[in-house]
Amino acid sequence: MSNGIDDRNIDQLVELITRRVTEKLRERGVFDPMAAAVRGGEGCISSDRDCIDCGHCATRKPEAVRNILSTGADRIGAKAGINGSKIDKTLAAMIDHTLLKPDATKEQLIKVCEEARQYSFATVCVNSANIPLVARQLKGSPVKPIAVVGFPLGAASSQSKAFEAREAVRAGAQEIDMVINIGALKSKDYHLVYDDIKSVVEASRPHKVKVIIETSQLNDEEKITACILAKTAGAAFVKTSTGFGGGGATVEDIALMRRVVGSDMEVKASGGIRTHEDAEKMIKAGANRIGASASVAIVTGAAAKKGSY
Repeated sequence: MSNGIDDRNIDQLVELITRRVTEKLRERGVFDPMAAAVRGGEGCISSDRDCIDCGHCATRKPEAVRNILSTGADRIGAKAGINGSKIDKTLAAMIDHTLLKPDATKEQLIKVCEEARQYSFATVCVNSANIPLVARQLKGSPVKPIAVVGFPLGAASSQSKAFEAREAVRAGAQEIDMVINIGALKSKDYHLVYDDIKSVVEASRPHKVKVIIETSQLNDEEKITACILAKTAGAAFVKTSTGFGGGGATVEDIALMRRVVGSDMEVKASGGIRTHEDAEKMIKAGANRIGASASVAIVTGAAAKKGSY
């Protein structure tokens, strides 16, 4: 792990942080679905009726983690790249084709949508203001429009994030990527972080929410805490980076995030992934999707240009 935490100690650390987060949330009256798993010692003591898929059993049963790593990925998230001839169609079907630059023009957005249709990418990911255009361009195709919320800093109020998510869904977004409140996480204000995520999850229903934790800004304990809070608040994914925070995905971070959230929650790696080989490394580490700077280059094996979202 990035801060010297080895595999022998990671399960103990996850349990310790889970207990700490649980205690903080319980002080404010928030029910934590992981409490039963923590109380259960070597196994969860909750009944099937009470179980709400906390995912904590995966940290107690390493074989569950190994199984998810061996089964491959559902999707990979990336951005517009360059043209190529040979296409990895399986990989293409896993890609979120992304354009989040603040100066993105209408013509560029239309091009991204055309590329998504051409290469059969899973989604097109854009800023929420661009969802109406993208939704129109993708209408009638299997490609989903998805929006980012509170992007890229995550420092907006929970109310504004929820409003942005609700409006994006109303405009046609079928998934939401939100940025966590990093300052609140570092301040150990777990109740605020939980409420922030929960408000977006509820505003986005029935669509999935991905929580961007900006791993380059966090130590390992904070990464674990962020994953636990995202899981507890009902998010569908945890995601490494915005692409604007000065760092990207690492194999170590993906492996840590997958280990914490278990097999019931998905993981998205984003930032610094520009080749087919890079994508494969993240998938093997446990990613379900990957955000990169050149999705066309990734599926064609062509050289990709450096760049951010």
